Amino acid sequence: MIEPQTAEQTAAYPAEWRFPWFLCSMLFAASALSYLDRQVFSMLAPRIITEFGITNTVYSRVVFAYQLSYTAMFALGGYLLDRVGTRLGLAFSLGLWSMASAAHAAVHGALGLGAARFVVGIGEGAVFPAAAKEATELAPASRRTFAIGFATGGSALGAVIAPPLTAVLATYFGWRGAFLCTGSLAGIWVVLWLLTKYKRSVATPQTATTPVEWKTLLRDERLRKMLFARFLFDPVFYFYMFWIPQFLTRERHLSLQEIGSYIWIPFLVLGFSQVFSGRLADGLVNSIRSPIESKRLLLTIAALVTPVSWVVSLSTTTGAAIALMSVLLFAHGIWITNYLGLLSDLFEGGAIATIVGLTGTAGGIGGMLSTLLIGPTVDRYSFAPVFALSGVLYPLALLVVRNASAGTGRRF
Repeated sequence: MIEPQTAEQTAAYPAEWRFPWFLCSMLFAASALSYLDRQVFSMLAPRIITEFGITNTVYSRVVFAYQLSYTAMFALGGYLLDRVGTRLGLAFSLGLWSMASAAHAAVHGALGLGAARFVVGIGEGAVFPAAAKEATELAPASRRTFAIGFATGGSALGAVIAPPLTAVLATYFGWRGAFLCTGSLAGIWVVLWLLTKYKRSVATPQTATTPVEWKTLLRDERLRKMLFARFLFDPVFYFYMFWIPQFLTRERHLSLQEIGSYIWIPFLVLGFSQVFSGRLADGLVNSIRSPIESKRLLLTIAALVTPVSWVVSLSTTTGAAIALMSVLLFAHGIWITNYLGLLSDLFEGGAIATIVGLTGTAGGIGGMLSTLLIGPTVDRYSFAPVFALSGVLYPLALLVVRNASAGTGRRF
C-alpha cells in the first residue's frame, strides 16, 4: 500500500502549516489526465478530419457530443460524489474514460467518433467537482484556495504534455495508436488510486452524506448568478481547448509537429497561473483582505486582461499569436481558481461537489451552444469573430460575479 503522512505525524505541526500534498498530488494527476485526453483529441483533429473527410461543421457536432455528456455528468457527477465520496467516484470515472479513450482507435467515421467522445465525457464529468470537494475538505481554510488551484492545476500539465507527446505517438504509431497509449494512462491511475491507503491529515474522515437537493440549492439567488457567470465565460476556454489546433492549421498552415512545438506554451502558463493565483489569494486573505474580497480583486484583474483575445487573429506571426493566447490563459488561470475558491466561501457545507458540478453544467451548456456556432462561423468566415467575442465574455461575467458575491443569501 502507498501511505502518505498520517494524522499522528502531522499533529505536531500547526494546522495552518499542514497541507495534504499526497492526495492533492493524486487529484493533480487526475486533472492532468483529463486535459491530456482533451488535447490529444484536439491535436489529432486536423488529421482525423482529413482522413474521414468531414467539415468543421461536422467536427463541431463531434465536439458537441462530448460536451453534452460532460455537461450532464458535471452536475450529476457532483451530486453522486457528495453521496458516495471521491474515492469510489473517481475510480469509476477514470476507468470509464480510459476504456472509451482507447476505443477511439477502432472508429471509422464521424458517428463512431462522436459516440466515443460521448462516453469519454461521461467519465470526465466528475473530475473537477471531485478535485474541488477534496481540496476544500482537506486543506485548512487559510490554504484552501491554494489547494484548489494545485488540485485542478494538473489540467495545465496535461495540456502541456499532450502536444509533443501526441506528435511523437502519432508519428510512430499513427493517430489510433496515440489514443491507445494515452487511454492506458488513466487505467494505470485507477490501479494506483485503489491501492492507495490514506488517512486525512487536516479534515475529518470522508463519509458518504445525503446531498442537498438541486431545487433547494437553486433557490439561492447567488448560486443562480454564479451559474449564469460560468455560462458566459466557459465557452472561451472550450474554444481555446478544442479549436486552437484547427486555427493554427487553417490560418497559420502549421503541421502537426509544428503545432506540437507551440501549443504547449499557453497551457504551461495556465498551470503556473492556477497555482500562483491560489497562493496569492490565500496570502491576501492572511494579510489585508477578507476571503471574498481577495477573490473579487483577482477576478477583476483577470477579467480586465482578457480583451487581449481580440487581437490574436490579427497578429502577424505565429509567435505573437501564441504569446497573446498565453496571456489569455494566464488570466483564465487566475479567474477559474478564484471563481472555484469563491464558491467554497459563499456556499459552505457538504454540497460543494454538487455546486461545482452545477456550475460546470452551466458552463458546459454555454460551451455546447458556442461550439455549434463556431463551426459554421469558421467555415463561412474565419476565426476572427470568435476571438473578438472571446474578449468580452469575462468582463460580462465579472459584473455578474461581483453582484452575486455581494449578496447575503442562505449558506448551505
